[in-house]
Amino acid sequence: MLKVYGMSFSGNCYKVKLLLEHLQRPYQWQEVDIMTGATRTSDFLTMNPNGKVPTLELEPGKYLPESNAILYYLAQETPYFPTDSFAQADVLRWMFFEQYSHEPYIAMLPGNHPRQVELPKLREKGYGALQVMEQHLSNHDYCVENRYSIADIALFAYTHVAADGGFDLGEFPAIRGWVDRVRGQEGFVEMG
Repeated sequence: MLKVYGMSFSGNCYKVKLLLEHLQRPYQWQEVDIMTGATRTSDFLTMNPNGKVPTLELEPGKYLPESNAILYYLAQETPYFPTDSFAQADVLRWMFFEQYSHEPYIAMLPGNHPRQVELPKLREKGYGALQVMEQHLSNHDYCVENRYSIADIALFAYTHVAADGGFDLGEFPAIRGWVDRVRGQEGFVEMG
């Protein structure tokens, strides 16, 4: 059975949980408290030398870290990853966008951010990422091929709680509609 080492309130860990629930794959969840240094122990660092969650245990001694790599691995030969090579690349494009242009800015917590002085610039970049999504979703129901995929799961994890980082989704009607469509997917579970 798959085992996920994660933290329930992490968007990156939530991505993995959401896909597993959609797939109806049995898994065991092992809660890991990063705030107490649980990912810095020698046992955990043996599983993931980067000391981060989520980490997926495929079998004893075989681990896969990084949320989007885990999504890619789990989605192979499922409806959540297209078969067309261009569409596959497009899914990966949105997942790279999520990691480099979206999550670093949308996943902020105001007043608790270690780079407090940079918050205005970070928030500006976050709104820029939301604008990219808004423009695309204005003409598409989902990120790729107008069907739900791991690209949507990757972006949903932090977008749906963007208000927690001080972002107002009120000016993004296409994103709000997309959030509702994602929530309507079979097997959907809330974060936490």
